[in-house]
Formats: sequence, structure tokens, C-alpha cells
Amino acid sequence: MAETHVLFVEDDDVIREATQLALERDGFAVTAMPDGLAGLEAFRANRPDIALLDVMVPGLDGVSLCRRIRDESTVPVIMLSARADSIDVVLGLEAGADDYVTKPFDGAVLVARIRAVLRRFGHASGPERGGAAAAEADDPAEAVLRFGDLEVDTEGMEVRKDGRNVALTPTEMRLLLEFSNAPGTVLSRDRLLERVWDYGWGGDTRVVDVHVQRLRGKIGQDRIETVRGFGYKLRG
Repeated sequence: MAETHVLFVEDDDVIREATQLALERDGFAVTAMPDGLAGLEAFRANRPDIALLDVMVPGLDGVSLCRRIRDESTVPVIMLSARADSIDVVLGLEAGADDYVTKPFDGAVLVARIRAVLRRFGHASGPERGGAAAAEADDPAEAVLRFGDLEVDTEGMEVRKDGRNVALTPTEMRLLLEFSNAPGTVLSRDRLLERVWDYGWGGDTRVVDVHVQRLRGKIGQDRIETVRGFGYKLRG
């Protein structure tokens, strides 16, 4: 099996070299770049399986680089931020990042987060995807779920609104599948973190909130309802 290729963009020489070595010891192939412009060139040249982007890098900052990558690809992106409460975290998620890790980070935590993201991307794009939503897709009668003007094809992994295709990232698709599998049911942020982001531990619910907002922007602002103090539900 081919090695998973990681693009790592980090301007701190010590962090970049130490993290690259740690990832390589865990079996990843790593292309490490010191700035955003070099990172963009490396992304286009190598088409990695996942990108790790530090928020504060010179040339082209991590948020802008994430946005450029997202314009061209649905490859998973994890942002690295020095402050958990930084607005940069939210900006990175809004730019299309799938997750973030706070610096300084433990190498084992970073590897676990990378593998969690890769698992759900593999599940979202092929027949081995997991979760209850996948079980629904085994029944041909339930392969296409309809919610008003919204259609969710759970076999073809396609979404249509008013008959037009809607482009979703794999993370957005998994989020929509969770909602589609239980329309009208309130899903808590913690449940969504566990089912969509594969968090077996506590996570930052901002990840959920930002992705719900991104999904609303694509399928309709009123389609997913906020149930204050509890979570979100899909309108049937």
C-alpha cells in the first residue's frame, strides 16, 4: 500500500523538522515547506493526501492557502494554530479546513487526528464508509433521500438542490448524512463530533458550528434548524 502523503507548511524550522521526522516515523511521506507560496506550489506539484497548514506562515498565510487549496480540491486540511481561542481558528474553518490542532501539540495526538480525518474521508467517498447513514444506503429504495427541494443520494454521494448538483466537501457530506439519517431529530454537537469527526474525546464545538454554517450556505439557511442549548436538526 502506498504511503499517505502529507503536505506540511510551517515556518518554524525546529517545529517543521521535528514534526516531519515524527510523521515519517509513523509511516507518512512528508513534503515540508516553510511558507505559503512554496506550500501552494508543492500542493499543485504533488497532490498530497492531506495538508497540515500553520496559520501564521509568511508569503501566503495558512488561511489564504487553505482557501486556495479548497478552490482546487477537496483534499482534507488540518489547520495548526498557536492559540485555541484565536479568531484564526474560525477563519481557517470558514476557509474550508476540516479540523484544527492547537500548538504546542503532542505528536501522538497529531497523528491520531490525521488518521481520524483520513478515515472519514475514505468513508465519505467510497463503499466502505461507516456509520448508520451507510446502512440506509444498502436499501435501494432509500438510496435517494428527499427533503423538500433537497435530494441526498447516499449511494452516489451526490446532493442536489432544485435539481442542481451541490458541491460538498467529504466532511460536509458526512455531516449531511448524519442529519439525513435522522430528520427532525436533534443531534447534539458532541454526537456530531463523535460521528463525523471521529472524536473519541472532547472536542471544540466550533468545528461543528462552522461546518453547519458552511452546509447551510450550500443547501439552504432554513434547512438545518438550531435548537438552542441542544444542537441541530434537519427539517424534513
